[in-house]
Amino acid sequence: MPDTFSQALGKEDDMKVKNDRKDVVKLGYLFFPIFILILFACATVPKKTYEETILQWKSHEDVAKWMRGNFSYDTDRAKEAIRTGIIVRKAKDTFELKSGVCFDGARFIKETLDRINPSYDAQIVYIENRPYEIDHYVCSFKKDNKLYIMDYATFYRNMIGTHGPFNSLEDYKKFYESNHPKVKKVQSISYGWPSHIKLIE
Repeated sequence: MPDTFSQALGKEDDMKVKNDRKDVVKLGYLFFPIFILILFACATVPKKTYEETILQWKSHEDVAKWMRGNFSYDTDRAKEAIRTGIIVRKAKDTFELKSGVCFDGARFIKETLDRINPSYDAQIVYIENRPYEIDHYVCSFKKDNKLYIMDYATFYRNMIGTHGPFNSLEDYKKFYESNHPKVKKVQSISYGWPSHIKLIE
């Protein structure tokens, strides 16, 4: 016959397990509403708009930081632009989508720099590469009478960054030709959007 002490010990263990389970269930009932409240609070925190975000930015470095940390190059959009033509998104749309191609990124940077500090004299720079490679768009700005180029919307990682200082656009052209993995001879480089470009207003 089973030992009476063993039986009693077994029953005591069973009761302990049951009590432990009850405690776990009680804790579950206690913390579940708190967990739901935390989830609800996180879900209802409003995202900052483009306007609200750039009010906190003070320099070109804030724009560069956002582009590097949030913007991704959209190869499908690049292919679509080749087929249907270039239509450049608004800065706020690029901010919300966090993606695009060179012309979207260039417009976002230019218009944002204009808002942060008009003395940057931000300009669109058009780099004509055809027929060897697709054309490219970047944004220039001036600081301490020197020219800088912001290129954060490119497929080529080694070209991403704020480049400069340069004395002129021609100096940047030489930099571009020396560092681009494919383009060794730029057809032309100039300020402003070419006539065939459409901007969403």
